[in-house]
Amino acid sequence: MINYQQLFINGDWVSSSSEQYSALINPATEQPIANIISGNREDVNHAVQAAKNAFHAWSSTSGSERAQFISALAEKLTERELELAALISDELGMPRHLALDIQVRGPIQGLRSYIDYAHLMDASEQVGNSTIIKEAIGVCALICPWNYPLHQIIGKIAPALAAGCTMIVKPSVEAPLSAFMLAEICAEIGLPAGVLNIITGPGREIGDALCTHPDVDLVSFTGSNQVGISVVQAASQSVKRVCQELGGKSAFIITEDADLAGAVSYGVADIMCNSGQTCTALSRMLVPKSRYEQAITLAKSAAEALVIGSPLELSSDMGPLVSAQQYRSVLDYIQLGINEGARLVTGGLEKPAGLSTGYYVNATIFADVDNKMRIAQEEIFGPVLVMIPYDDTDQAIEIANDSIFGLSAAVWAASDSAAISIAKKIKSGQVFINGAEFNYQAPFGGYKQSGNGREWGEEGLKEFIEIKAIQI
Repeated sequence: MINYQQLFINGDWVSSSSEQYSALINPATEQPIANIISGNREDVNHAVQAAKNAFHAWSSTSGSERAQFISALAEKLTERELELAALISDELGMPRHLALDIQVRGPIQGLRSYIDYAHLMDASEQVGNSTIIKEAIGVCALICPWNYPLHQIIGKIAPALAAGCTMIVKPSVEAPLSAFMLAEICAEIGLPAGVLNIITGPGREIGDALCTHPDVDLVSFTGSNQVGISVVQAASQSVKRVCQELGGKSAFIITEDADLAGAVSYGVADIMCNSGQTCTALSRMLVPKSRYEQAITLAKSAAEALVIGSPLELSSDMGPLVSAQQYRSVLDYIQLGINEGARLVTGGLEKPAGLSTGYYVNATIFADVDNKMRIAQEEIFGPVLVMIPYDDTDQAIEIANDSIFGLSAAVWAASDSAAISIAKKIKSGQVFINGAEFNYQAPFGGYKQSGNGREWGEEGLKEFIEIKAIQI
């Protein structure tokens, strides 16, 4: 049993003024694995003051100095990558062998890119009689989700560190362990006190305290649309900058001339990764009517070939969902799909064979789905794929854009150029062409109700910067 009885504030482990704890449950065993202290508003005030006190000195360092800290952090995270993968697997449920690459090595790669981006802060630009300079925005509240815990924290702290901001990180109550290890490493590399602070606890109290605090200059939030709206409302009273990455219901358009087997295999693997708990998951597969039944057969075979099992087994492709609450929510959506009249191709409400304990859900596919159905419009956040037929490319694009979300999408066509022409008409922040991989140097974010602002890459750095024009 892991016990975290203190918070990380001002470079040290300190006792909370709260006496409340939350139990962390392993979703594969349904047994508690950790007790985590739940902070309160007084702890938030303490952390914000520490960040405020540290800001002037930290923001005055050179890009080269900050780059050295980012590099040191990346090295130490790499040294402990196996431990990190095990922690994340235990709290989230992703198989350990997959968590190592996806949940740990990927984010560290993204962190390393900010070694170079830190130097951008030292550059100025001459425009007429004006010198344009960059300054760190200030004290930042970083509110993170549970589905990719280290990835989402690094996606926020990396640009904040590079820009010269100080920060308070609130990890999710479902997956806080990697945040504590991150704090340990920051202390080990000598990151100045107050630059990074960690406050655990319920979002209703900690999140609200951060969003309304007058000394917080920016809030970066990743999570649900409902909570995102409350974040904006709370932060608006002091006109803070708010960056949000919210929900998604991403469409995957497969064209008439595409490699159907390759496309369907890619699409099924994408939605089932992390048991479907991915904001960019390609949850709507759009297929030409002439190839629809063939695609359904291929998708069924691909889904049923996946091994659902213990996160400790190398053979497991999918582990459990993160919590009992998420498990119930996904099953409710599967029942909803049945009630709406969609054809259940595979999966469903029953637990996978041999898995009576744990929050496991079968890889589930619905066919004959109308895009107006709730299972096609709402983010399920589980291993549930809906397959939608279309007549022609224009209709496919129309269906893809018929969503309140616009976070991600994908196109698979006979050529990259053909796919790109379709991608340009899809209203989403990124589009993956013919099986492309995630790029940590590219901006990440959404259109419409998928949020505002961008993470990763140089655009992610800009979210943490104020621009000043000095007229001469």
